Amino acid sequence: MSIQSGSPEPAALESRSLGPTPARDSAPDGASERDAVAGAPGRESLAVERWRVSAERGSDAADRGPDAAERELVARAVAGDRAAVSDVVRLLRDPIYRLALRMVWRPADAEDAGQEILLRVVGSLGTWRGEAKLLTWAYRIGVNYLLNLRRKTTQEANQVSLDEFGADLRDGLAEQDYRGPEAVLLTHEVRLTCTQAMLQCLAREERIAFVLSEIFELSSAEAAWIADITPAAYRKRLERAKKRLGNFLTANCGLANPQAPCRCSRRVDRALHLGRVNPREPVFAAHPITPDGRTVAEAERQMVRLRDAAAVLGAHPDYAAPRARADAIAAILESGGFPLLR
Repeated sequence: MSIQSGSPEPAALESRSLGPTPARDSAPDGASERDAVAGAPGRESLAVERWRVSAERGSDAADRGPDAAERELVARAVAGDRAAVSDVVRLLRDPIYRLALRMVWRPADAEDAGQEILLRVVGSLGTWRGEAKLLTWAYRIGVNYLLNLRRKTTQEANQVSLDEFGADLRDGLAEQDYRGPEAVLLTHEVRLTCTQAMLQCLAREERIAFVLSEIFELSSAEAAWIADITPAAYRKRLERAKKRLGNFLTANCGLANPQAPCRCSRRVDRALHLGRVNPREPVFAAHPITPDGRTVAEAERQMVRLRDAAAVLGAHPDYAAPRARADAIAAILESGGFPLLR
């Protein structure tokens, strides 16, 4: 197997099946061919571990570009090393999924978008020249895809403004905190759902700027390169997003401003009544997270300490891409029909 340069045509991408691959009844002691591409959970190679350590050094390290280990990993993947392809998919899939989730709101849509982005990244590895770290380069591909996605979120389709969103929050606000079954879990779910929906009220360009800088904590120079605009234009875009969200949270959200009217625990009854929260299947509060990643409770403790717009909107756990979707990606890469692999 080798990887050709270039990217798949959008029509070809959209025509592929996005359904999960059925789970096998049993797994052999060694890595299966599919695991070699998708990357089995809990089985990290030395290359992935080195990459994680490098990524934890912060955006300054990312600004300096890829290290030797990353260049060697991509070179092996381009040469057709299945273990290297596995490592690339494994190290990128959760960050790319989290980027997609922030942009498209719902996990199911994020799974679809994340899969498409990962396949474009793998198919384009031959064009990577080390102009940025691999994850930064993958974010650039992902941002381009997400900004041009034809499918719209509910708020985008209805053109919901932050003013309208604020009015909706105040409508049906209970006088007392919710004390029913699973009160803590459902309060978490309301908070996570609300902050996800809040982001959708921004234009996509402003949303991606806020996510890259304020939630992912990338430097302005790095984020501008990802967004493919000048640093000056990026900073203006980011400031608009920060001002709009900051004003909204100050006026409405008790997490950011104790004097504001809305409280997550007083929105639970209304959210249940409207069907925005499913008590049997919480979408965000019970979402799988990356191994050793930040949990819902840890994210909330950090948010309470900071109490600003970035903390409120960024106080989500480290969501992990569902394993079924990783299997689906592996199936596509192994099918023989993917045009960029042979």
